Parts: sequence; C-alpha cells; structure tokens
Amino acid sequence: MKMFKAKQASKGAPQFAVWRVRAVAYGLLIGFVTLAGRGVYLQVVQHDDLTKRGDARTTRDLVLPAHRGRLLDREGAVLASSIPARGVFAFPDQVELTTQQREGLAKALNLRAKDLDRKLDTERDLVYLARGIAPEQGQMISALKIPGVAVQNEFKREYPAQEVMGQVLGITNVDDVGQEGLELAQNEWLSGKPGARRVTIDRRGGVVEELRSVRAPQQGRDLQLALDSRVQHLAFRELKRGVEAHRAKGGAAVVLDAKSGEIIALVNYPTSNPGDRSAAATGGLRNRAVADLFEPGSTMKPFTISTAIETGVLKPDALIPMPGSTYTLNGATIRDTHTIGSNGVASVTEILQKSSNVGTARIAERLPNEVMWRQLQRAGFGRAPQTGVPGEAHGRLRSPQSWRPIEKATMSYGYGLSVNLVQLARAYTVFANQGSLVDVTLLKNGGVSPRTPVYSPKTMDVVLPMLEKATAKEGTAPLSQIPGYRVAGKTGTAKKLVGATYSEGRYVASFVGLAPVSNPRYVVAVMIDEPSGGIFYGGQVAAPVFSSVMGQTLRLMEVPYDAPLPTQPNTSDTLVAVVRETH
Repeated sequence: MKMFKAKQASKGAPQFAVWRVRAVAYGLLIGFVTLAGRGVYLQVVQHDDLTKRGDARTTRDLVLPAHRGRLLDREGAVLASSIPARGVFAFPDQVELTTQQREGLAKALNLRAKDLDRKLDTERDLVYLARGIAPEQGQMISALKIPGVAVQNEFKREYPAQEVMGQVLGITNVDDVGQEGLELAQNEWLSGKPGARRVTIDRRGGVVEELRSVRAPQQGRDLQLALDSRVQHLAFRELKRGVEAHRAKGGAAVVLDAKSGEIIALVNYPTSNPGDRSAAATGGLRNRAVADLFEPGSTMKPFTISTAIETGVLKPDALIPMPGSTYTLNGATIRDTHTIGSNGVASVTEILQKSSNVGTARIAERLPNEVMWRQLQRAGFGRAPQTGVPGEAHGRLRSPQSWRPIEKATMSYGYGLSVNLVQLARAYTVFANQGSLVDVTLLKNGGVSPRTPVYSPKTMDVVLPMLEKATAKEGTAPLSQIPGYRVAGKTGTAKKLVGATYSEGRYVASFVGLAPVSNPRYVVAVMIDEPSGGIFYGGQVAAPVFSSVMGQTLRLMEVPYDAPLPTQPNTSDTLVAVVRETH
C-alpha cells in the first residue's frame, strides 16, 4: 500500500507544474493582447486627438502676409500703399519675463506694464500684443529675447495725401482689409490672399524648424483711379478756405471731366486722416459728397426750364406773366426777394438769370406731373450716381401721382426733393454735352463713358447761354467768373428742413457750373453746409470757391482761353456785386 501511494504522488507533481506554466503563459498572452489593444487604441482611435495635442505644444501656423495692391491717381502717383511693418504675438503659457524684460517690452509696445500683464493673462494659445508697428520697434522687441514672444513680418497701409484724400480712399483694418471708402469698395481687387507656414517651436517660443509652407501668399493688384492728386489738393485747399471763411458746419466739392464722366477731385471738409483708424468709429471718414442729402434749391431751375422748352410747352422767347414778388398757389405763398421783369412780364432768360422762384413756378404749372418727373429721373435725380463708394445715397424724387400743385411748384425751384453733390454735378453734364447725361466714375476709364440722352441739342443751345448770363454781372453769381474763360452755372440757396419746418437761420449754399462754355471740359459743384458768418447765399458763399477751383483746374490742365483776359485787375464789379438770388 505504501508503494502504491508513492506512485500516485509522483504522478501529480508534473501535472501541477504544467498548470503553472499554462497560467503564466495565459497571463503573458493577456498582457500582450492588452498592450497591443492599447497600442491600437492610441495609434488608431486616439491618433488625431493625440497628434493635435502634441502639435499644439510644438507646432504653430504662422501667417505669411500678402502685399495689398496700391491705389494710384490718374498720372500714376501713389495714393495708398502697404509698407513693411511688424506684428508681435505671444504664447502666454510659454512667456517667461524678468522684471527688466517686462519693462522693456511694455516700453517698446508703448503700453503700461499692467496693460501688458492683462494681455498675457489669457487662456488662449496665442495672443497678439501689437499689430502694424514700425520695424524698428520689432527689432527692439526681438533683442529682448523673451521666451514665448515672437515678431512677425506684416504690412501697414500708408496714405501720402493724408486728410486730403481721407473720405474718398477710406481705410483698412489691422489685417489690411478695406473698411471704408474705395479701400472697401475695391477690396476684392486690391486684396491679396495671405499665406501660412507651419513651424516647430521650442519651449521658449522660438522657431526651430519650418515644416512646410501650408499656403503661399497671393499678392494684390494695383488700381488706377480717375482722381488727379493736383486737382484734389487745390480743391481741398479752396473748400477749406470757403468753409472756414464763412464759419460753416462743413462742405464738399466735386470736379468732373464733363466728357468722360471721370471724377478728378472729390473733397470734403472737415475731414480725417485715413491713417488714423479711430476716425472711422467717429464718422470722420463719412463722404459727404455722396452720403449726405440736401435740397438743391435754385440749382434745379435750369432743369425745369429745359423740360418746358424740350416738351414744347414753353417757347425760349416767351414772356411769363409775373404777379409781382409773391404768388399764391392753393393757399401757399411763393416769394422772390425782389420783383422780376417789367410791365407784369419777364423773359425766360431773365427768370433764370435773376433766379426767380415765382417765374419758375409759373413755368412748372404748364408741365404735366409725369413729364416733369420723367425728365428729372432721366437726368439722374432719385437714383444713385453709381460712383462705387460705400454709403452712396439715392436722393429723393417722389412719384408724380402724389404731387399737389404747390409741391410741383416748389420742386421746380429745388424744394421737396433731395440730392447728393455728385448726383447734382452729374446732372449738370447734360448742359456740357448737348443734352446727354454722362455716367460718372472714380476709376480711370480712358475717356469713354456711357451716355443717356435727356434733352435735345436744340434745347441746350438755348439754355446754356441762359446759364452763362446767370454768372454775369447782372446775374446771381458774378463771383463765379474766371478771367480768360466763359463760365455757365447756377446758384442755390436752400433753407434746411428742421423737423417739419424750414429753419430761418440754417441754409445750404451751393453752386454748380461748367467751363469753358465754348467747349465745356469740366463741371464743378460746391456745397457749403450752414454758413454762419452773416452771408449765406450760394452766389456769395459757394460761387467764389467754384471760381478758384475751376480756374486753377483749367490753367493746370492748359485748357485754351475762350474769353479775353483783362488788361488790368478790376475787382470792383465782383466785390460790390449785389446778389439777387432768391431761396
């Protein structure tokens, strides 16, 4: 029995050893499978997330700025260009500042130390400390060798003409993207497309390896404008003088090429420097010449008279019955500042030359509402002039079905409708082009622009001499005359609507004219808002600005004289001229 039990024991020992081997093998297999599974999970399932986390610590996409296209005047002079600048950015979690570095960085950025600390106190991966600073500032910051702070190349917009071109050119933001004016309107053309490069950084924020160029930058394209820098500067100077001399709220002036429709000057005063981005927030870059509406006053009278002659309801040599200096229509009184004509009648020429409200209203009575409205609309009233400048106003020209007789009468001499200055200047191209309205543009067009027939040449052959007489000594605008050139034009003096009533002390003074009459080259329109120096008539406030701007433009462009030059200065006629214009 003892021998049997021993044999049984010797057979159980190897079986226990096999079981242990198998247990260890299974354990190792399970561990291997677990590790393999974990590896697959990390490499496959969590690959993107882990890669992103790793890249967030060691890689960055840096912007490669694109060069924005230049704005050029008609002769190729640079009006706006992008110059080298620097941007300063930081990786807040990597920034390490000594006291000296903190003070040096704040000084280089023109910041207070606490403002710098506030910028860096963020959970964002990257924060910009400054944009568009001078390269010299960037060099100062790089020399500080601050961990987590880096300097990049970028561009900053520069405007050589500064405030002279402020409203028309507009402004860009820190990323060189247009925000106002032509910079905004032509942003797609001017803008390049920024590129990007991916780099590896060390713990100090320095670039240790450039991995690849993610996107190459595409440079912007230059744009040539119709503006002439020389005319723009002289127009700005003369407008500023006029506004300040009459202590006005503001003003605007437009110089049009009468044949091509090109706007060679568009000025506003007061204005702002487009290099100062804060001007956009305060409205300093609002372009009054296209955005502000006003009632044009007597500058509308030539259109009423032209429409009456064009449609045959009025003969050019007709005599208009004049009831005196007042005329009552449907219970409302229309007034002139003085009696026009003699023996109870006045000629059409005299009505326009002396700017009679009563006479113009009597002429408008003969016109059907629809006919008058149609001709005004064809002349561009009630429609935006399509300059391409953002914020352009359409003006107001109500449907003729709603006109009452007194409303038609007041519209005939410039009340009850509204215009912007470019719109009004464009309308006057009909008198310079034998009755055809020219499309206006701020882009150089090679002298070709679409035209729309509004009046016949026969009608213009009659009305243009009337407009020339309006600028003569006996007219309302002798101060618009230019030595050596024949001038034609019309004054406007309109009371401003305040609430529901017209103010007795707030006016808009305007003048629109063309020269030389023998072969019109330019149309100049001037608007002075709320002159407060005791003089407010368009013939005294706006006409002198017109004379200065038009005269200098004609001489600058070497336009031949079409009138005798005075042998000696004679200012007595113009200085003591009595302006007879009515409202």
